[in-house]
Amino acid sequence: MHLLQQILFIILVGFAVFIFWLKVKEIRANINLGQDEDLSDHKGKRWRNVMLLALGQKKMFRYPLVGIIHFVIYAGFVIINIEILEIILDGLLGTHRLFANSLGGFYTFVIDFFEILAVGVLLACVIFLVRRNVLKLKRFISHELDGWPRTDANLILVTEIILMSLFLTMNSADRALQLQGNPHYADHGSYIFSGWLALSLQHLKPATLIAIERSCWWLHITGIFAFLNYLPYSKHFHILLAFPNTYYKPIIPKGEMRNMKNVEQEVEYMFKPELAPATGEEQTQSQISFGAKDVFDLKWKNLLDAYTCTECGRCTAACPANITGKLLSPRKIMMDTRDRMYEVRNNIKANGGFKDDGKTLIHNYITVEELRACTSCNACVEECPVSINPLDIIFSLRRALIMEESNAPAEWNAMFSNVENNFAPWKFSPDERDKWANEME
Repeated sequence: MHLLQQILFIILVGFAVFIFWLKVKEIRANINLGQDEDLSDHKGKRWRNVMLLALGQKKMFRYPLVGIIHFVIYAGFVIINIEILEIILDGLLGTHRLFANSLGGFYTFVIDFFEILAVGVLLACVIFLVRRNVLKLKRFISHELDGWPRTDANLILVTEIILMSLFLTMNSADRALQLQGNPHYADHGSYIFSGWLALSLQHLKPATLIAIERSCWWLHITGIFAFLNYLPYSKHFHILLAFPNTYYKPIIPKGEMRNMKNVEQEVEYMFKPELAPATGEEQTQSQISFGAKDVFDLKWKNLLDAYTCTECGRCTAACPANITGKLLSPRKIMMDTRDRMYEVRNNIKANGGFKDDGKTLIHNYITVEELRACTSCNACVEECPVSINPLDIIFSLRRALIMEESNAPAEWNAMFSNVENNFAPWKFSPDERDKWANEME
């Protein structure tokens, strides 16, 4: 029987890891659809961002109560799952609580610590479910979350509650068997919560307790592997992607716009004609692109941002355009970018390569009205807990609108004309720019 369980467990582990690897490989390919960008500088600052923003949850603590609750879920779930190592080794080797004898009394302390965190995670998940479904905070009831996004958020919280409950029940049945003196369940001391719960199970027959303990053991580890493979399909993939995303966060001042090299080059040719390529060597207009019209034109970091988005809505809640009733929602920008990547990947799978589907990120997913509503204030960038930059995507799409499609409001065109003719946004000749000073004494 033990041998059969070991074989089944090895199959389970191998299958779960293989399926997860396939999906991660696909997501990596999607991110690589974007344009190349070198973000390997300032390694010290980048590791500091990882420690503060991803590991330390720094931005979450702007709201202390929510920050603490979120940290309990995050730290609790990650730390508790260290016990997966013991479960996996037990399953592979056919042992039971492999580390108990070698750690002695410290093992009981570790399990107690895990159980405190498990109860904390359980309570925190209940609180977050209430906030989403009973209190219905404004940023959680937006129509952009209708359907799968809202279901996904609730499903993950319910899953965590189930996993923590299985962990505690497994320990309770285990402790009850210890108290009954079962030879296969050595006494390792009472656990802080399950030890108390074990008292209510102690009257059950050993066979029943073993069935409960083994069922919870299998359901718990199977649930963990199912959760692992569910993550890449969920906004909760940020649990893993927050670390690389904060590491590759651009180390430039907020709001600094990076010039496009092809535009800089054209300006340089205007001032230094001798640098211009000889006739016949220059690129045709069809080879030159300005800004981004689709996911292929964005930087790979923009696409990593889209996969890292937690859909928490803090960016949208802080957006002055959204607050004043404009159509723009930075959260929707990230969700639309991710949805377009999914569609592109399905296209590639179906055709062996991307076949033009007549769609682009602009117009088919993100509208002109949304892009024009952005004030470039950086509130969304400042607010994001995991260093996502919706503004960079908005800038790239807006550049394509204006420079590729000449699609700009009349007021903007007047400003562009003034900059071109007068070297300033105002309709004054450069020669008359200081005329106002002549009227002053």
